[in-house]
Amino acid sequence: MTRSRSSGPGPAVGPGPEPEPGPEPEPGPEPNEPGPEPGPRLPWRKSLLVRLLITSVAIAVVSVGATAWLAVQTTTRAIQEERGQVLSDDIDILRRLSGFAATHPDWNGVQDSVRTLSRTTGRRIALTTGSGRVIADSADRGTALPARASAVVDPLRTDTYTQPGAQLDGVDPRAVGPYLLPAAERADVEARAEKRLACMRHHGSDGRIVRVPGGRSVIGPPAGAGGAAGAGSDDVPLECADGVLNTPTPTEKKALAELTKLTDACLEHERERDRDVSRADTATDVPDFKAALDLPMVMSLKRDPVTQRCLEEARRTQLGPYVAPVASLYLGSPGRQPSGLDLSPANKAKIVGVTGLVLAVTVAMTAAVAIRLVRPLRALTAAARQPPQRHARVAVTTDDETGYLAAAFNDLTARRERMEAQRKAMVSDIAHELRTPLTNIRGWLEVTRDGLLAPDPGLIASLHDEALLLQHIIDDLQDLADADAGTLRLHREPVPAEELLAQVAAAHRTGAETARVRLRIRAGSGVWLDADPVRMRQTLGNLVSNAIRHTPAGGTVTLTARREDGGRAAVLAVEDTGSGIAAEDLPHVFERFWRAEKSRSRRTGGSGLGLSIVRQLAAAHDGTVTVSSEPGAGAVFTVRLPLAPAPDSPAP
Repeated sequence: MTRSRSSGPGPAVGPGPEPEPGPEPEPGPEPNEPGPEPGPRLPWRKSLLVRLLITSVAIAVVSVGATAWLAVQTTTRAIQEERGQVLSDDIDILRRLSGFAATHPDWNGVQDSVRTLSRTTGRRIALTTGSGRVIADSADRGTALPARASAVVDPLRTDTYTQPGAQLDGVDPRAVGPYLLPAAERADVEARAEKRLACMRHHGSDGRIVRVPGGRSVIGPPAGAGGAAGAGSDDVPLECADGVLNTPTPTEKKALAELTKLTDACLEHERERDRDVSRADTATDVPDFKAALDLPMVMSLKRDPVTQRCLEEARRTQLGPYVAPVASLYLGSPGRQPSGLDLSPANKAKIVGVTGLVLAVTVAMTAAVAIRLVRPLRALTAAARQPPQRHARVAVTTDDETGYLAAAFNDLTARRERMEAQRKAMVSDIAHELRTPLTNIRGWLEVTRDGLLAPDPGLIASLHDEALLLQHIIDDLQDLADADAGTLRLHREPVPAEELLAQVAAAHRTGAETARVRLRIRAGSGVWLDADPVRMRQTLGNLVSNAIRHTPAGGTVTLTARREDGGRAAVLAVEDTGSGIAAEDLPHVFERFWRAEKSRSRRTGGSGLGLSIVRQLAAAHDGTVTVSSEPGAGAVFTVRLPLAPAPDSPAP
């Protein structure tokens, strides 16, 4: 036979048999009880279905209108950006090819540059001579050229180079020809520039060295100050203006002499053609210009039209052998795109038709979904209006949020039904537990009042025991009520587990000796708890008294304390050698007023609340309590609590 698990003082002494109340009948609905009243009829404007329809239509209208407006705006902007990007790519292609032509005497090797530019920009690029012979093409051989050339690549007449110093319809600044300095002269000019810059910084001025396409180093403005190369030359202190930096090198002198010769020949031809042009009006003196070393600046100086024209022609003649021949540039286009959306009547009709279709589909789908949502909600409303004692449930017909709500409603109803049954059982149990000591006290007092029994010390002690039992039951109920309400107060402090077990064993040693049960303690050193010592003694005391009560004479009750989970948890265990607990009773041992004896006899002692209090106190200490047992092999109750550091050890 299995035993019960409870805690409390020993059996009461009374004059008569203990009354055993019968089972309390489950209340049901009254025969003439009226059914649920129908709820008020909702106005159509407050109906969930109507609200869903209005919301869906409004969302659809706003969505369609916003989408159409956004599509028009986005498409127009994208087309404009695409056109701008295409124009930028075309300018960059022409600039790069002009740079190639300015630094090469022919087009040999341009095929690789064309293919690289084509991959980078995603455009087809082709170069042809004036007669139409293909020089380079990024497309496959035999592919037809576009109908018209996009530009002409001529470094001697260009307006696409956007670097400082470029002129409209002028010479590409990268075309330097005979003005390109050799390595030795570059190093010499760079040394002069560094000397000039050091002198400027010494006298409070600043600048930076800039190398122009011809290889000459000049003093420019400081980084971030803007301006073209050589712009800082006017700010040179007098101490640093030695005139050495801008002195032409032998290579430049030779090129400038050739430029002067070509210019003079042009001017002589102009004078022969136009007798009104005199030598004084057409003096070139190109080598005497301080800025002659920067050829683009030479070309921008103000002169009479004849001299300016002759100087430009002379420079083109001089640079002609050093640049590639004129070529035509063909750029492939994926097709002409419209700059915006053409909202013709046909397009407007399409927009109106699509909008109407979207609205119709939205209304139909919303109506179907809303009806599916409203039907189970109405069933839930009807079930919720049923009388509480009927515990009405609804059918779960969908596998969505509404179905989950119905399932949750059924679970809530089942829990409410179980709680109602537990409440009734608890009221019956409390009445039964309080009736027993009160009946004993009343019986003994009536016998004494009638003079049938003298109030001797034994009678007074028996009545005192019954009062203590009654007080114990009330205290247990108060502890459970505080734990349920969350008002159970704990006064935590570091508690050594070894000392706690010793105190509990000392408190129950007399009862154990009376029952001829041996108490043993096995506690590891260094096991500390952050707990309320009074509540922990109450917890272990309930377990020890319960174990002593269900351990036969000659048995043993062992209290142990150890570490677990890698030193993160303290384990307190109470093990006995009693009769054990049946497997089907293990899930119920911590329930209130539960006993394995169905007769609810109190001969084994206890109120049936001790183990429930143990579970509540363990949970209040952030711990757990478990039980393991087999019939005839005793039981082990295990309390697991967080391990606390010793007071003299550093906190982790």
